[in-house]
Parts: sequence; structure tokens; C-alpha cells
Amino acid sequence: MLLAGASFALMGVLVKLGTQWFSSHELVFYRSLVALALLLAVMTLRHGIGAGRHFFGEHTGLHLRRGLVGFLALATFFHAVAHLPLSLAITLNYSSPLFLALLMPWQLDERPSRAQYATVAVGFLGVALLLRPWDSAPRDLVAGLIGLFSGVMAAFAYIHVRRLGRLGEPEWRTVFWFAAISTLGAGLLASLDGGWHVPATGEHAGLLLGVGLLATLGQLAMTRAYRKGDTVVVAAFAYSTVVFGSILDVLIFNMEMPITAWFGMLITVLAGVAASLRATKLARNDL
Repeated sequence: MLLAGASFALMGVLVKLGTQWFSSHELVFYRSLVALALLLAVMTLRHGIGAGRHFFGEHTGLHLRRGLVGFLALATFFHAVAHLPLSLAITLNYSSPLFLALLMPWQLDERPSRAQYATVAVGFLGVALLLRPWDSAPRDLVAGLIGLFSGVMAAFAYIHVRRLGRLGEPEWRTVFWFAAISTLGAGLLASLDGGWHVPATGEHAGLLLGVGLLATLGQLAMTRAYRKGDTVVVAAFAYSTVVFGSILDVLIFNMEMPITAWFGMLITVLAGVAASLRATKLARNDL
């Protein structure tokens, strides 16, 4: 899980650097295209030219909906990374367990406890300290709200993954449709938003490839961590991405934030860990 956290944080660094030459939609496109190409290559090696039939099943519609909300979460997260400090964008995206606790009664027929709702309230206090609407510039506030929306969409994506897991759908099929929809959606948005920027140098091409490879490495490491380790411990260590992002913010971007923002980040992370552990325990009870 620590490898996954470091991979996702480094991916965020490359995304932030890449916005000098590419739009956030283009970066989502290349990130998703690399993941899609790798998955197709593995499936072709395993099943030959007939691998395509394995991507379809009884629940393709649910996969498409999961892919759509996952794409929205990814696109809004990349936008936040482009316009906010990396650690702030990551923390807002990792607020998803807070929204998940609010959505569980309506989406999963699971009612959180009062303590869980108290955790959510504390978490949103941390979010308020992060966004600081009372002294943030309008542009920064909009970017922050978009980053927070990525957390909402990530919660919906998790709900769809839970449903697909209950139906016995394999993880690789979920990843395939997520990558496919993200590639198509980001490609369309990039075409509508000022067109495409061709990588001018090998450095640009390497940056785009690095975004996709780090995202794929992070996904593989995270999947292995949940498969081999204790899910409660792994869920807590998922927030190592925020720690790595904060360190890289200081070392690479010399980012400075007021003490209230750092305090808000700490509160949000602790509340997110608590809510995530609760959701993980519920998910384990489903199995």
C-alpha cells in the first residue's frame, strides 16, 4: 500500500508538471490509454485474439455506470491537481469515505452509526479549513469545490465496485471499462477544449507515459495489498498518498500553505481514515 501511495503521489507530480504543456483532459486521456493498452495486451496474451468476449457479461450496464462516475472522479481530480497544491487536491479527493457514509443508507442499505456521522461532521470541518472560503480567491475556491466533487464521484465509484463485487464480477473487467470510458470521455473533452497538443520532445512523451505507468503501478500495488494484507490496515495506509503528496509539495513545488490548511488536512485525513475503516469492515462482512 505504501508503494501504491508513493506511485499515486508521483503521478500527481507528473500531472502538475504536465499542465504546462497539456490540458488536464489530455492527461486523463493518456493516463487511461496506457492502462487500457496494458490490460488489452495482458488479456490478448492470456486468451488470444478472442480475448474481447471476456470483457462483456450480464452486468455490462453497471460497469458502464461505474466507468462513467470513475471518469468524472478522475477528470475532476486532475483538474484540481492542475490548479491547487498537490497535497490539497489529494486530500479533497480522499474525502470520498465521508461522502460514502452519507450515501450508504440510500445506495447500499447500510446505516452508519451515530459515531460515524460524528466522524463525517468532523471531516467536513477539516474540509472547510482546507478550502477556507472566507479568504480564498474565487478561482481557488472553484478549483477546491471541483476537487471536493472528485471525492463525491469517487464515493459513487466505490459503491458501484461494491455492487459489482457482490455480483461476482472480476476486478479486471471493472478496470477495463473504467479505462475505456475514461479514454473516450477524456478524448472527447480534449477535442472540445482547445484541441490537442502534440508532445514536442521526448521529455513530454516520457511524462505522459510516466503518468500512465505510475497510475497502473499504483492500481496493481493497491489491488495486491487488499488481496494479501489485512483490509483494515491497508485501508488506513491508503492515506499515505496524502503524506507523500505533502512531502513532494514542499520538496518540488516549494508550496506554502497557512497553518489552518495543514490543520484542516490533518483533520480530514484522520476523519477519512476512521470512515474508511468503518466502510472496509462493512465490506469485509459482505464477503
